[in-house]
Amino acid sequence: MRTHTHRALDGTLTTTKFDMSWDQIRRLRQPLLEESDWRAVKDRVLPNEWKEYRQALRDITAHPDANTAADNWPVMPDE
Repeated sequence: MRTHTHRALDGTLTTTKFDMSWDQIRRLRQPLLEESDWRAVKDRVLPNEWKEYRQALRDITAHPDANTAADNWPVMPDE
């Protein structure tokens, strides 16, 4: 389950939880894989943290449901 926090005009914070679908998970994942494709070209050594990140993105659909996948989203390594 994803959350969104926003500040109201009166300054109070409100957090809203919402369900994710597998379609949303895939739409979020695909551009992240595409943006990091250049790191995995044949003539470049891909650091382990990037290998693990890209594999975690590909494996995200192995979670039992889309909300669990969203809650366990992999963190992109530092540049």
